[in-house]
Amino acid sequence: MSCAELMSRYCEGNNSAFLPLYAATAPRLLGYLRSLTRDDATAEEVLQQTFLKLHGARSLYVRGKDPVPWLYAIAHRTWIDDLRRRRRSRVRLLRGPEESLPEVEDTSWETPTCAMRGESCIEAEHGVVLKALDKLPPEQKAALALTKIQGLTMSDAARTSGTTEGAMRLRAHRARARLRELLGRDEMFHERFEASSARSRPSRESRPSGARA
Repeated sequence: MSCAELMSRYCEGNNSAFLPLYAATAPRLLGYLRSLTRDDATAEEVLQQTFLKLHGARSLYVRGKDPVPWLYAIAHRTWIDDLRRRRRSRVRLLRGPEESLPEVEDTSWETPTCAMRGESCIEAEHGVVLKALDKLPPEQKAALALTKIQGLTMSDAARTSGTTEGAMRLRAHRARARLRELLGRDEMFHERFEASSARSRPSRESRPSGARA
């Protein structure tokens, strides 16, 4: 049975349709939320809030339509709400008596350029990429998570985020450019980017001046 059929039955009051609907959609939503939160407990919490909101908004569902993009949209907005709540909590903490304490920087992923492509090197690179992702604005981070990690089309990603397809393309483009800039500052990625640029340079320089790209 399709997700649309399960969602329609659930909206009609058939509660037995919820479990198969949850089983069909929760793993994908959880993967998306994990890519945004980088914390299993937070991702699980946001996932449960997502389905609670789904239950309350059942009357808004358009019968026969694929509910997955709608579920992504609910999960996305729930993550944004959770992010804002956590930021407000952090501000309140910083305004307390502990605000004069220095922040301890996480240096667990500060490793020199990997000479060998071993498992530890791959883990180090993974950590550097995740740190860079965390520095992206929420909208750009979500654009990458939806289009590159979850594999949604630009159209579906746009509907999920409540924006236009053109705006989603722009967010994804800016996110990739910013991510490359951030990773280029790290030693282990800087050398790789330089080598890639050096390989592509000769082909551009050898092109006749009157030739078109």
